[in-house]
Amino acid sequence: MGEQAIGEPDDGQPATTYKRVMLKISGEALMGDQGYGLHPPTVARIAQEIKSVHDMGVEICMVIGGGNIFRGLQGSAQGMERTTADYMGMLATVMNALAMQS
Repeated sequence: MGEQAIGEPDDGQPATTYKRVMLKISGEALMGDQGYGLHPPTVARIAQEIKSVHDMGVEICMVIGGGNIFRGLQGSAQGMERTTADYMGMLATVMNALAMQS
């Protein structure tokens, strides 16, 4: 058998520097060149890039923002109760997470 680099998986994938990473994705990154919302081709591209790293054996923890859908602080500044505005921002984060998951 040939020699194997330290950390190189048996499946022929290149060795990775890190086994686990945390990735923060802003909601704005998911809207592409639009002014708000989700841009499906952009979401698919980012998801594919993340999948390619996962396929190398890296464990990935993702933190996804919701600023492309709602910003709690701006809602609060427009007279909305701050906690309600923050809850809406959290729901926007969940929506983005579901988009990335699919």
